[in-house]
Amino acid sequence: EVRLVESGGGSVQVGGSLTLSCVASGFSSGGYCMAWFRQVPGKEREGVAATLGDGSTIYAESAKGRFTASRYTNTLSLRMDILRPEDTAMYYCAAARRRSSGSCNPFIYANYWGQGTQVTVSS
Repeated sequence: EVRLVESGGGSVQVGGSLTLSCVASGFSSGGYCMAWFRQVPGKEREGVAATLGDGSTIYAESAKGRFTASRYTNTLSLRMDILRPEDTAMYYCAAARRRSSGSCNPFIYANYWGQGTQVTVSS
């Protein structure tokens, strides 16, 4: 059984930093890519950062320059700096299995999701 377990959420003041972690388990074969999404009540879930099949990392415009995603084996971290109130959301980890073509992009398709970790930024 594939599991994604997030940790590191919490409350922080504007301008502060947090680091989220997601640990994947249960992938018995094949490669996979990982990503962070976030969602606030009443809005659609949006992609924040994703590692792709070619090893590159992509970011949402709102995350560029402030967030850094790092993948090490089965763990994806998200370092968030200069946090803003609008970063307040439930953050979810997602994983996508690599396709036979070698492509992998959790922003396009995600096979697995974690339970989420709440991030609250207050002024």
